[in-house]
Amino acid sequence: MRIEEDTLGRVILPENVYFGAQTKRAMDNFPISGLRLPRPFIKAQGIIKLAAAKTNGSLGLINKRLSKAIEKAAEEVIKGLHDKDFVVDVYQAGAGTSQNMNINEVIANRAVELLGKKRGDYKVVHPNDHVNMAQSTNDTIPTAIYISASELIKEQLAPSLKALHEELSTKSREFSRIVKSGRTHLQDAVPMTLGQEFSGYAEAVKNDTKRIQRASKSLLYLPIGGNALGTGINAHPRFQAMVVKEIRNITGINFTKANNLFEGIQNVNPALEVSASLRGLAITLIKIANDIRLLSSGPRTGLAEIVLPPVQPGSSIMPGKVNPVMAEMLNMVCFQVIGNDTAIAYATQASQLELNVMMPVIAYNLLFSIEILSNAVKAFNERCLQGIKANEQKCREFAENTLAIATALNPLIGYSSAAKVSKEAYINGKTVKEVTVEKGILGEKEADAFLNPFKLIGKVK
Repeated sequence: MRIEEDTLGRVILPENVYFGAQTKRAMDNFPISGLRLPRPFIKAQGIIKLAAAKTNGSLGLINKRLSKAIEKAAEEVIKGLHDKDFVVDVYQAGAGTSQNMNINEVIANRAVELLGKKRGDYKVVHPNDHVNMAQSTNDTIPTAIYISASELIKEQLAPSLKALHEELSTKSREFSRIVKSGRTHLQDAVPMTLGQEFSGYAEAVKNDTKRIQRASKSLLYLPIGGNALGTGINAHPRFQAMVVKEIRNITGINFTKANNLFEGIQNVNPALEVSASLRGLAITLIKIANDIRLLSSGPRTGLAEIVLPPVQPGSSIMPGKVNPVMAEMLNMVCFQVIGNDTAIAYATQASQLELNVMMPVIAYNLLFSIEILSNAVKAFNERCLQGIKANEQKCREFAENTLAIATALNPLIGYSSAAKVSKEAYINGKTVKEVTVEKGILGEKEADAFLNPFKLIGKVK
């Protein structure tokens, strides 16, 4: 064991941990969920501390030997070498002071070790005076949220959505000649192709991707350098510009400084904006997943217009049953994302005066949403969408039997008369074409041409 001191007194710690007194107090104070802020957030914290050490070293505010030790420790955090020492619960001190001190202490103790001294010797490297120099919880935590969210969207979500859009577009082309009945209000509608239906899904995903990209631009404005409130107290006049440049160099992302540091610390609205765009994506994906479930329902007593790849048995009691499990999984993830967005909305509006004191829960839920959406979209695409086959015979049967095909008669006999044809076909169990011929509205060959479902679907790309 080792003993450390903070402003409240002495704290006993295991000798083999890198965290210090304030982290241990947070562990004791917040035994809430067992949830921790995820690896992308810890990595982002490491990026901030690395950038700050480089900046303060360049400005001559700490000597090169000290700055290099802090940089080396921060680089190890970025690589994930000390993840076991990030132990503070998500539900912690509001603004994330415990989280900020956790990384300050880990880096300080590792830097002390790199300099040949024993952990806890803060005369060599101090968590606050050196690692946290020119920074505050209030500007580093939102900055870490924005960095981690930006990287996750770039590296995971964007590629998943791109692949999903490409596959939906591929299916649209593959199914472009398969005519079927459309449905509105879950009732028969005019003919369309299965490809046209899938083209709508592809375009919806494309539009949501654009919305996420637009929202993500708000993450690029970092409040780092504002320190406690936005005044930049105790920071070198050049610190803000230099530390943002360092973060930009480390991440390869075009981050810039916030337009107004006070606003940047008072609010965490970029997280809210991105979360709202993720909620929009979730709504779209729920619609697609539900459609896939409906279109594949059966195989003998449902719509059965498409056939899903069988990925696992569907029942523990009914032999041979196969369920649309990948679509169901996607739904569950999307429901969770909508719940996360609600938590983020409430936490974001909890800003009071100069600070939002609900940032850890915002960080956790935002990164959770990005991660599970990325993974769910990838799995759905690879394990379901890519293997979907069309039941062309069933689609054609529905196309020929839809009563709404009578809509094509509107220009010829008017809406009211066409409605009577449709009603008669329904009552007598006949097709609209059969009734049209029987009533002498069109001859057999004329009806075949005039009411051919494939000629009623509009332009096919």
